[in-house]
Amino acid sequence: MRLELFNSRFMAVAEQMGLTLQNTAYSVNIKERLDFSCALFDGGGALIANAPHIPVHLGSMGQSVRAVIQGRAAGGRGFRPGDVYVLNAPYNGGTHLPDVTLVAPVFAEDGELRVFVAARGHHADIGGMTPGSMPPASRSVEEEGVLIEDFLLIEGGRLREPEVRALLASGAWPARNPDQNLADLRAQAAACAQGARAYLEMERAYGRETVAAYMGHVQDNAEAQVRRLIDGLQAGEFAYEMDNGAVIRVVVTPDRIARRLKIDFTGTSPQLPDNFNAPQSVCRAAVLYVLRTLIDDDIPLNDGCLKPIDLIVPEGSMLNPRYPAAVVAGNVETSQAVTDALYGALGVMAAAQGTMNNFTFGDGARQYYETIGGGSGAGPGFDGASAVQTHMTNSRLTDPEVLETRFPVLVESFAIRRGSGGRGAFSGGDGAVRRIRFCEAMTAAILSDHRRTAPFGMAGGEPGQVGVNSVERVGGRVERLPATAVVQMSPGDVFVIETPGGGGFGVANPAARDR
Repeated sequence: MRLELFNSRFMAVAEQMGLTLQNTAYSVNIKERLDFSCALFDGGGALIANAPHIPVHLGSMGQSVRAVIQGRAAGGRGFRPGDVYVLNAPYNGGTHLPDVTLVAPVFAEDGELRVFVAARGHHADIGGMTPGSMPPASRSVEEEGVLIEDFLLIEGGRLREPEVRALLASGAWPARNPDQNLADLRAQAAACAQGARAYLEMERAYGRETVAAYMGHVQDNAEAQVRRLIDGLQAGEFAYEMDNGAVIRVVVTPDRIARRLKIDFTGTSPQLPDNFNAPQSVCRAAVLYVLRTLIDDDIPLNDGCLKPIDLIVPEGSMLNPRYPAAVVAGNVETSQAVTDALYGALGVMAAAQGTMNNFTFGDGARQYYETIGGGSGAGPGFDGASAVQTHMTNSRLTDPEVLETRFPVLVESFAIRRGSGGRGAFSGGDGAVRRIRFCEAMTAAILSDHRRTAPFGMAGGEPGQVGVNSVERVGGRVERLPATAVVQMSPGDVFVIETPGGGGFGVANPAARDR
C-alpha cells in the first residue's frame, strides 16, 4: 500500500504541474490542445513519475534533464535556487525544436538540491521555414527554427526577458511571435514552481528519507514488472517501410535466464536527407512507451522500465542521426513508425494509423498547429478504435469555436472516414476526414506518412487504407498533395485531410462479422 501511495503522490506532482500549465498558458497549442508534458526527476535526472501527457515527450525528457546536469557540471557552474533552464536541442535529449523544455532544480529549506521538475510544451512557432515550425522541406535542423542549448531562462527568480528576446530573434529563421513564446515560457515556469512546491510539501509530510527511499522503490518496482513481462515475450523481428522508402528494422530477443530484453535496430536506414530522422531520445521514448503498455499493473512510467533493456541504436542511422540532420518529422512521424515496428516484432497488434497528420498554417502574425487522429490497430480480442490519437501522442483538437475565433478559418466538417480500417477477425479503427476552409490568405503545410504505404494488418488481417491530402480550390479544382507539402491557401480554399485507418487482426469471417 505504501508503494501505491507514493506512486500516486509522485504522479500528483506532475498532474498539478500540468493543470497549472494549462490554466496559465497563452497559446491555443498548449491551453486547448494540451500539447505539453510535465514530470518529476530524481537528483540524477532519472524519470520518477509523470502525468498522462504526451508519450513521446515523457520518455525523452530525462535526457534533456541529464543534458542540463552534465552541462552545468562540465562548466563548473552548478545550480542555484531560483534558476530555471530552457532547451529544445534535439541532440541533447530534445525531440524537435517546437518542443521547448524548462528544467528547474528543487532546493529544500536547508539549501540542498533534492530533485528536478521539467515542463515541455510544443510552442506554436519557434521560427523555421514555415509558420508553425513544422517545415516539410527542411534539410537541416537550423531550417526548423531557433536552436536552444541549456539557456539560463530565469536567474535567481528573475526572468531574463531581454536575453530571451534576443535568443528568439537569432539565427536565419527567428521566431515569428516572441510575445507568445514568452507567455508560454512564463506558464511553463509557473508549472515548474508548482511542481517544486508540491514535492517539498510531500517531503514535509513524509520526511526526506522516506520520500527518497520510495523514489528508488517505484523504479525498482517498474524494473521488476518489466522483468516479469520478459518471461512471457517471444523473440521476433520486423521491417517497417515508410512513405519515403526508409526502413526501420528491429530484432527483439528476450533472455529469460538473465531476464533481460535486447532491442536491436541494426539494419535501420542510415541518416536521411529529409527531416524524418529521429533523435535517439525519440527512439528511447517509443521503447519505454511500448514496454509500459504491455504491463497490466497501474505503475507510473519511469526509468526503472528500461533498466532490464539492452537498447542498440546504431549511430548515424535515421534513429540516431548526427548533427545537423533535420529532425522535425522524426518526433511526430518516425516515433509512430518505431512504435508499430516494435508491436509488429512482438506480435502484439496490427499497425495504428502510423502518423500524426501534422497540419500547420499561419502567417507572420498568427500560427497554428494540430495533429489529427485516425484508426488504431486491432489485436487478439479487440477491434481498433476510430478517429483517435494513437500511441506517441494524445493531444486533443482545439474546439471549433476557439479555433474559428482565434484564426481566420472555418471547420467545415470533421467526420469518421467509414470503411478505412482494415478488415479482420477484429477490425482496425477507421480514420477521420477533416476539412478546414480558409477565410484569408495563409501558408499551410502538411507533414504526414502512410499516404503510400498502408498500415499493416496482422495474423491475416487486412491493412488499413492510406491517407489522402488535398486542397479544393475556389472554382472546383482539386489538388492532390503528397505526404509532405507546403501550399498557399486563398480565401475560400479548403484543405482536406483524410487520415489512415488501422490494420485488422486475424482472418475476417464475413458471416460472423458483417462490417
